[in-house]
Amino acid sequence: MQMPSSSGKLNGGLLSFVIGYAVVCCISLTIVIHLYDYLQIFTFERPLIVSAALIALPAIALSIVFAYAPFSFGYLTSFYLYTVVLGYLWLIPFSQFSYDHRATGLFALASLAGFLIPAMLINWPARPPISFTPKVMNGLLAAIVTIAIVTLAAGMYYNFRLVGLADIYQFRDQLDFPPPLRYAIGITLGALLPFAFACFVERGANIPACATLLLILGFYPITLTKTTMFAPFWLAFLWLLTSGMEARRVVILSLLIPLLVGVFVALLHYAGMISQPHLVGYFGSVNFRMIAFPSISLDVYNDFFSRHEVTHFCQISLVRSYTGCPYAEQIPAILARSYPVGSINASLLATEGIASVGTAWTPLSALLAGLVLSLGNCTSNRLPPRFVILSGGVLVQTLLNVPLSILLVTNGAAATFLLWYITPSPWLTQVRGKA
Repeated sequence: MQMPSSSGKLNGGLLSFVIGYAVVCCISLTIVIHLYDYLQIFTFERPLIVSAALIALPAIALSIVFAYAPFSFGYLTSFYLYTVVLGYLWLIPFSQFSYDHRATGLFALASLAGFLIPAMLINWPARPPISFTPKVMNGLLAAIVTIAIVTLAAGMYYNFRLVGLADIYQFRDQLDFPPPLRYAIGITLGALLPFAFACFVERGANIPACATLLLILGFYPITLTKTTMFAPFWLAFLWLLTSGMEARRVVILSLLIPLLVGVFVALLHYAGMISQPHLVGYFGSVNFRMIAFPSISLDVYNDFFSRHEVTHFCQISLVRSYTGCPYAEQIPAILARSYPVGSINASLLATEGIASVGTAWTPLSALLAGLVLSLGNCTSNRLPPRFVILSGGVLVQTLLNVPLSILLVTNGAAATFLLWYITPSPWLTQVRGKA
């Protein structure tokens, strides 16, 4: 069943949908501020909610573009980064840090606009010089699954621990994979297996699609990350949403539904119907860690780099080897000692923006990042929207928490763009076994 494509026309119903999402997002953030005030990053005061609403209003107004622009990979990434900036603007009045919040709020809004322009407008078709036959594509799909299995076996040789999510931090620092294997694991989980999963779904091969999700889950005892643990469930959730629903609504619902569930869980907790551990189990993982934390990282990065030298991209190993670096350690490790939020692996807005060039130049950095990620539009615009969402589903989650350079190389965004570029759309619609 093909997923309906977006029309690209202004849709009043979709605009109401987007604004409703912003309201729910702000409610969730308010609960985050109240529940996590012990971190001493925020001060919860009810009168500040009015100030937060006024500061967030320009970002909400900008969201009209999501009711007009057609679906693309850039639409998907833009909506997720919009969530990060909206969250940061809402958090500003509650922040306990003393940097210039007015200036950073304006630069954050400009960064969002800078990213949206190329990411949502550039969509030139990029057609490969050779049209690959169904036989070649079937062979490529088999090769991807084989590579994933070999990578899984190699990873098990270096590390395999069946531990709960609460215990992963006791062992994760002990992981020591050879660099080639570390890159292979990241690309396999971020690009190869989601691509294979999307191919199976689009071609109606449901059993291999489910097997692919189990293969992804098999990497959890090796990597010991929450991302790996939840990736199969996330992709299954997207699979359910894309079953006949218009692509832009799927993008919005992919965040709105988890947020709404978390808000409901928090309300049940306030009513005394859910215990603190159950609240932390869901709300802490989804509303706080997945949605709010990328916005909190902007607050932390703005505070730290308002008083410290920027990195000039020296967090990238290749750049560091030529230019040196004012910091002997990675920035997340330094921030972990200075702020009560642990090691912060932050988005491109924080790393390639605030940390690398300073807050004032972050809009330019975001513009360039949007240009880079618009390659995803150009290589995927011939492909079904459902396929793009499923094969890019892990990447877009990773986008919230890692720099662009890591997303492209370590997590496989560049590999995904290449796979999209060579994939013929007719092959995806052929029934498995008749190609």
